[in-house]
Amino acid sequence: MTTWITICDTCKTEGWDAETAQATDGESLADLLEPLASARGVRTRRVSCLMGCNQGCNVAIQGAGKLCYTLGRFLPEPEAAEAIADYALLHQQSASGQVPYRDWPQGVKGHFVTRHPPLPDAEANAEADKT
Repeated sequence: MTTWITICDTCKTEGWDAETAQATDGESLADLLEPLASARGVRTRRVSCLMGCNQGCNVAIQGAGKLCYTLGRFLPEPEAAEAIADYALLHQQSASGQVPYRDWPQGVKGHFVTRHPPLPDAEANAEADKT
């Protein structure tokens, strides 16, 4: 089952300066992360705003039928991109999306912001609506 990394391309970390910056910090992180994720068979997409502005740079790790996670407080650096891509691969390899803490790359520890349960499947929703 495919895992997606959704990257906020409008994120700016503290000290970001519109007059001197060539890109937002989110765009810079995406530029680093996209080839690493692709090499691991993990999909990426950019969105404008994950609404975690106080915690930028933000990404969401998602997969159909799996736990989904929002991670933040990253700097647009190669080490962060590598850790995110490595975690996303572990998420993809997990049937539930849950990755044991002992397996987490060091670079994602302390960056988890939220966890969301998977949405119920459409058939389960239809059955629940009948009752």
